[in-house]
Amino acid sequence: MTRFGFLSTFPPTRCGLATFTDALARALVADGRDEALVVRVDDLVPAGAPSPGPGIRVIGDLHPGDGLGRSRAAAALSQCDMVIVQHEFGIYGGADGDEVIDVLERILSTRVVVLHTVPADATPHQRAVLRRVTDVADVVVVMTHAAQDIIADQYAVPTSRLALIPHGVDPRPWPVEPLRLASRPVMLTWGLIGPGKGIEWGIRALACMEPAARPVYRVLGQTHPKVVKEHGEKYRDQLTGLAADLRVSADVELDGRYQDTDELAAQVASAGLVLLPYDSTEQATSGVLAEAAAAGKVLIATRFPHAMELLADGGGILVGHRRPTEIARAIQRVLGDPTYAVAAKASAQDLAMANSWPRAAERFRGLLTGAALERAAR
Repeated sequence: MTRFGFLSTFPPTRCGLATFTDALARALVADGRDEALVVRVDDLVPAGAPSPGPGIRVIGDLHPGDGLGRSRAAAALSQCDMVIVQHEFGIYGGADGDEVIDVLERILSTRVVVLHTVPADATPHQRAVLRRVTDVADVVVVMTHAAQDIIADQYAVPTSRLALIPHGVDPRPWPVEPLRLASRPVMLTWGLIGPGKGIEWGIRALACMEPAARPVYRVLGQTHPKVVKEHGEKYRDQLTGLAADLRVSADVELDGRYQDTDELAAQVASAGLVLLPYDSTEQATSGVLAEAAAAGKVLIATRFPHAMELLADGGGILVGHRRPTEIARAIQRVLGDPTYAVAAKASAQDLAMANSWPRAAERFRGLLTGAALERAAR
């Protein structure tokens, strides 16, 4: 039996890292032979007690500022054959999450660090944190070629310790019959909502279009818990106000309910296109992007690294950041040209098979042997 350790946020916390960890852990233990042990990172947003699936156990919590807790977490994880650490600056304690370094340095088993954010223009302290994290790790996993280039060039991680494993996607088929919720095409954005998601640019794009040409812009997802904690629903209220000011309220639906897997799948199947108008120019990974592409949806996305790679061969249109007129033109092109939908569907099955969570689990499992050899060499 192989024991896979995880250090990450974990459901019922609703964030990308928690969802990623849950999906990967389930895939690793799906055959019933192995076990996944999770130390859940407390990101100071109340989430309730975890209820992991078969073969997965939550063995502790890591709280910011808790030195004894860091020692206990490292000791518990050291009983595993391989520890998979999800790295994001904003979830660990200390400046830029630097308390994770203490945990990593204490773990005795093979350490695999998955980088979810790889800034090309990091602050000096972020750079110092990330450099130490990658130095301590036995294997550094990135999910895009852009992130791989930054880590190799700016942080001097040798290729022997660097692995490219694309973001996993759900391999199950999406519903054939979409929901019939609107007589007009639906443009969909989903995920946790907050500043930086760029939803305001999608709303502004509608105002650049003639009323008869506008799709319904449906935004699904709760406001990010950290945003709610610090700012309440200010961002969502601003979006509602903006739609009213631009006289496109009838074209915008802001649905803040949490959608379970089947509900979301039906909504995605109903969409004519998916819009990802993110503000970030450095977003290395987007789970929503990967899922939308695997579902065969036509995508319009700003030019962040993951989108530039995933849409390089078609299936969507890349647009400039904060360019509502450009977004509006892209929407009209997509809705008026069925070849975009044909291209998206053609690549969807291959993407879903190549990057399914079971395939991702195989790749992580394959790191065990190579990481052990590299660890011995170091």
